[in-house]
Amino acid sequence: MKNKKNKGFTLFELLVSISIIGILTALASVAFSGAQKKARDARRVQDIKAIQTAAEQYYSQSNYVYPADRSSASWIINSQSVLSIFPTDPKTLTTYTYTHPDGTNSTYCSCATVENTNNGNATAACVFAVPSASTTLFCVKNQQSRPFQQAACPRKADAKAADDDVAGISGKFFRQQNR
Repeated sequence: MKNKKNKGFTLFELLVSISIIGILTALASVAFSGAQKKARDARRVQDIKAIQTAAEQYYSQSNYVYPADRSSASWIINSQSVLSIFPTDPKTLTTYTYTHPDGTNSTYCSCATVENTNNGNATAACVFAVPSASTTLFCVKNQQSRPFQQAACPRKADAKAADDDVAGISGKFFRQQNR
């Protein structure tokens, strides 16, 4: 009688190996998905900071006003573009928000919706908060509060009087602390 050799795998062995491959695939896709979210959020933060840099550059070169809107024509100063194309969200391809909270071009706010709320810094457009589950936006706002105005140099007598006033106030403070 001939010995019959079994070639191949049993049904149980095949099921176990397919299950292991399925579990590994699921774990890899979750990790990959998380990495994609982090990368998209990093891109959003980078884009919003680029908008902020361009807006501040525009502000310093255009009589202390910020660009009017997101259109590329609004970001041109002396035939030079400070932001040629307004960035878009890497997932939805929509442009980020750019508003003037006070209704004038003396302030601005630009926001992007983030996927990981730990990357956010605002709960609503320019309502800044500590990163938490409710911070779904990353926003920046104007860094300049008013145009730089050079003050007139004080006269020496005025400067001396101001120094005396400060010395007198600080002297009173230290005398009260030492009692």
